[in-house]
Amino acid sequence: MKKIPFLDLGQTYRELKAELDIVVQRVLNSGRYIQGEELEAFEAEFAEFCGAGYCVGVGNGLDALHLILRAYGIGPGDEVIVPAHTFIATWLAVTYAGAKPVPVETGNDAAYTISPELIEAAITSKTRAIIPVHLYGRPADMAPIMHIAAKHGLKVIEDAAQAHGARYQGRRAGSLGHAAAFSFYPAKNLGAFGDGGAITTADGELATKLRALRNYGSSAKYVHDMIGLNSRLDPLQAAILRVKLRHLDEWNARRLSLVECYRHNLAGTDVVLPNVSDGYGSVFHLFVIRTSKREMLQAGLKEAGIETLIHYPLPPHKQGAYSSMRRWQLPIAERLANEVLSLPVGPHLSSGEVQVVAKHVSRILGSRG
Repeated sequence: MKKIPFLDLGQTYRELKAELDIVVQRVLNSGRYIQGEELEAFEAEFAEFCGAGYCVGVGNGLDALHLILRAYGIGPGDEVIVPAHTFIATWLAVTYAGAKPVPVETGNDAAYTISPELIEAAITSKTRAIIPVHLYGRPADMAPIMHIAAKHGLKVIEDAAQAHGARYQGRRAGSLGHAAAFSFYPAKNLGAFGDGGAITTADGELATKLRALRNYGSSAKYVHDMIGLNSRLDPLQAAILRVKLRHLDEWNARRLSLVECYRHNLAGTDVVLPNVSDGYGSVFHLFVIRTSKREMLQAGLKEAGIETLIHYPLPPHKQGAYSSMRRWQLPIAERLANEVLSLPVGPHLSSGEVQVVAKHVSRILGSRG
C-alpha cells in the first residue's frame, strides 16, 4: 500500500537542490552569518513581492507579531482583537506584549476568518489594534476591517503566517493592513530550513524602529535606544528563501490545481468544503474540510495510508495557557475545533494522489443522500 504523507518537505529540497546548494555554499564561504547583504536582498525582494514598501526579517512569526505590537507601543492595559479560531501564536504575541487578547468569532465558518460584523461590538476604550489572521491561506475580509479600524483609530496587523502570495481584491497579503507578520516555518508555502519570520509595512518609521527592536534595541553598534530582542533572520535562511521566493507563485498555482481536483471529487461527499469567493485569492496553505464524523474519517484515512492533521484541535480559550478565559462562550470556535480536518495538499502532491484521498473520504463517509 502506497502511503500519502501530509507533506513531504524533502521534495521541495530535491526539486531545487542545484539552486539551493549554490546559495548555501555562497553564504558559508562569505563568513557573514548574521544580517548583511543576503538578508537585505531578501528583504527588498519580499517587500516588492508583497507590494509593501519595507520588509524586516526576524527570527520567527511569533516574534514578528510581538515586535509589531511593541513598536506600536501596545502593552499593559491595552486590548487587541484577535480571532477566536486561530493558532495560539496570534494570542501569545498579544500576551507577550502585556496586552489582553479579545477573541471574536468567525461569521462564515467555511471561510474560517474573523467576522468584521462582530468586531465593532468587541471594541472598547482600551482597544488599540485588530489582528485578522489569513487562516489556512485565505485572506480575511480586509476592507470592512480597515474601515472599522479607521473609524476607531486602531492599527490593523495582518497575521499572514499562512498566506504567502495570497491576494485580496487584487492586492497581496502583507500590503493590506498597517503592518503584517509572516512565518517561514518549513511547512509554510514559503518555508525556510528552520525557523524564520518577517514583517512588511508601508511605514518607513515603523520599519526603522523594528530593525532596532529585533537587534537588542540598537540603532548603532553598542548604542541601545530601547529595550529590544535578539530576533534576526539569518543570512543562510534569507538566501534559501530568495531561491524559494522565485518559485512561490508556481508552487501556489500547483496547490490551486490540486484544490480544484479535491473540490470536484468531494462535491458529492458528506463534508463541508472550504469557502471559495470572488476577490479572495487563497493560496491554500491547508485544505481544511469539516465533518461531525472526523475521528472516524481520520482513522479510516490512516488505515488507508493517508496522513491527515487537525488545525486546531483545541481553541486558544480552552488551552491551559488561557485558563482564565475558559468560561468564554465561543461556540463557533469550539465547533470548528471538533470538526476540522486538514487533508494532504502541497506543490509536490499529484492529482492522482488527491483522487485517491477523495475516493477514500467518499468510501468512509458516503455521499449525501
